[in-house]
Amino acid sequence: MKHLFRILLAALLLTALAASRAQTAASGVPLRVAIAGMVHGHVEGFLQHSLHRADIQIVGISEPDQQVAERYAAKFDLDRGLLFTDLEDMLQKTRPQAVLAYTNTYDHRRVVETCARQGIPVMMEKPLAVSAEDAHAIADAARKGKIQVLVNYETSWYRSNHAAYDMVHEQSIGDISKVVVHDGHQGPKEINVQPEFLAWLNDPKLDGGGALYDFGCYGADLMTWLMNGQRPTSVTAVTQQIKPEIYPRVDDEATIILTYPKAQAILQASWNWPFDRKDMEVYGQTGYVITVRRDDVRVRLKGGEEQQIAAKPVPAPYDDSLSLLRAVVLDGAPPGAPSSLEANVIVAEILDAARRSAASGKSIRLTGDGGSH
Repeated sequence: MKHLFRILLAALLLTALAASRAQTAASGVPLRVAIAGMVHGHVEGFLQHSLHRADIQIVGISEPDQQVAERYAAKFDLDRGLLFTDLEDMLQKTRPQAVLAYTNTYDHRRVVETCARQGIPVMMEKPLAVSAEDAHAIADAARKGKIQVLVNYETSWYRSNHAAYDMVHEQSIGDISKVVVHDGHQGPKEINVQPEFLAWLNDPKLDGGGALYDFGCYGADLMTWLMNGQRPTSVTAVTQQIKPEIYPRVDDEATIILTYPKAQAILQASWNWPFDRKDMEVYGQTGYVITVRRDDVRVRLKGGEEQQIAAKPVPAPYDDSLSLLRAVVLDGAPPGAPSSLEANVIVAEILDAARRSAASGKSIRLTGDGGSH
């Protein structure tokens, strides 16, 4: 009965949030956003798909590298009056309601600390930070500045992942025993990412690592979500440089094993696969669910055969990064676990431990308070 009550309460909350979002959108008042940095290649997709959305208004863009800024300004016909070289100067002059960070990962801490001093929420591209130390500093700054910090993962908006989560938490497949997550592609150089993006992906200081950080974060985030924010008890990782001539300073292949008291996760992150993939397998005591790209799942329950089914749509505003940011900032909506700062501090702890495990050849144990040894 309690479980049913929680489901009904959650449904009522989502309905209320959706109604609030619709009412705010109907008012025609866009969310004023600023962009911090343009060296993360995902900024191109943002400009391509979201530049003319009616629910947001870009009021400023800060990018120290003026060649990068001018290239995007020319490609997307941006008003040059939007461009700044300094983040703090932009914030003071434009007064945005939220900031979208498209810097390298190392600079996430600086962006959040700068925005927190002015009480401005931040949404950044995954992962949260290059180290557990930076992640905790970001959390401290957010707490002192009383701001929300969200992390944008492409996989947070997949219907298939939400369907898998629902099956786990409705006990459709029993308690989780093992999760296997696959995230990777041919490699950033091989898929022709922008030169400034490739440069910092190849820098262990700016990126934290190679495939380990770039793709390992997806699985760490999904598993933390599935496990209701529980930290693993240990982290073990192996990394390789299969293409050192292309990626001489960072790993391009990583496998991370997370252990929990009654479950295990294997996170496979690669810049060496012939095709891109982002999917996961979730095995419970009585069945399994396997995600099939964005919208489908393969399910087998006890006593039955495997079936592939279409996942239901994700309720607004948890179906889109900007819709969620708008709902969090304007309506006070909860950010949701995959995007939340709390979950992503744990992700940062996992990745930090994985990097140390790969370097030492030993498993790293995590403590309940986020420490490790």
